[in-house]
Amino acid sequence: MDPIIILGTGLAGYGTARELRKHDSETPLVLITRDDGASYYKPDLSEAHAKDAAPEDLVKRDAEAMAADLDAEIMTHRQVEAIDPAAHTVSLNGERRTYRKLVLANGAEPIVLNLGGDAVQSIHKVNTLADYRVFRGNLVEGGHVAIIGAGLIGCEFANDLIGAGYDVSVIDPAGWPLSQLLPKDCGRAVKQALGRAGVSWYLGRAAVGVHDASGQRQVVLDDDDSVHADVVLSAVGLRADTELAEAAGLAVDRGVLVDRTLVTSDPDIYALGDCAEVDGHWRPYVGPLMQCARTLGKTLAAAEGDTAGQVKYPTLPIIVKTHVCPVIVYPPVDRHGEWAVEGSGTDLEARFVDEEGALQGFALTGEATNKRRDYLKEAPPLMD
Repeated sequence: MDPIIILGTGLAGYGTARELRKHDSETPLVLITRDDGASYYKPDLSEAHAKDAAPEDLVKRDAEAMAADLDAEIMTHRQVEAIDPAAHTVSLNGERRTYRKLVLANGAEPIVLNLGGDAVQSIHKVNTLADYRVFRGNLVEGGHVAIIGAGLIGCEFANDLIGAGYDVSVIDPAGWPLSQLLPKDCGRAVKQALGRAGVSWYLGRAAVGVHDASGQRQVVLDDDDSVHADVVLSAVGLRADTELAEAAGLAVDRGVLVDRTLVTSDPDIYALGDCAEVDGHWRPYVGPLMQCARTLGKTLAAAEGDTAGQVKYPTLPIIVKTHVCPVIVYPPVDRHGEWAVEGSGTDLEARFVDEEGALQGFALTGEATNKRRDYLKEAPPLMD
């Protein structure tokens, strides 16, 4: 029997494999990864210092242990170069492997800014444990870290690094942190709390270049100001990795397009996680990913001809790990409406309501996060 092949050993790939094995212990299973195949929880990367964890401490199981657990072949440090849907094969390093079903769980890639300067190659991007090892190894104890990007990852790293004794500067063209997720007042609450903890903000300004400056890095801003730091981290967001899928003729948009059964435009290829756009939704977060893994595991284990399960996204809030100012946000399901904010200081409740006054999303900061359950009961599911 040809195997099920899963591309990727992150939360999506291993999650799907685990769910498959709950229902099917016999179908041959192959996982292919560009890295070492270690199982780890990716969100831990941005709070490793807070957990007093070195990079090696974040590994839960190595590839050999995962292969034994899953009764699977795990091919590490291998790059899939092409998918041939008609032949049901993937090509990698001169080898062709045939699949019965193929799962794309190859995630997303960091967005790379087009910056000038002679030190752009020194900019760190942390999207994997391997990236984090390099970043952590280059940190100067008690040194200065410049973070380009005040989104979720940038703010989480700022919180973690400032708590570990580093000087931190955060640069972003937006007027407040987490601007893609939070209304202005809530973003300013995060800014205030991290500022009190020691973060220096350079908001409303964009980085245009990174230069070597006597062993340090000089980040030049678009107003001709500069930030000098020992290490520069770029955290400006992610873009779904759709290159393989698109080259294979699969439909893509913000991600690889799949319906609620997670099937692509090819009936024997599925996609989930950060690389997939599910029924019009691209949500590169753990909650939706795990919903998809549970559904897809059952589908892959089902007998031919059985009806495939459909993904449901309940009310899955995003928990931002800025511990000096906790944040829980549920982006609006229907974006036709407006934010209404109540509270004071860093303890804010923001409701996104539609024209009829119905709650479509919410954001809670500080002590207001204790009201999470009340909001979860009222907010609508993303996909029911």
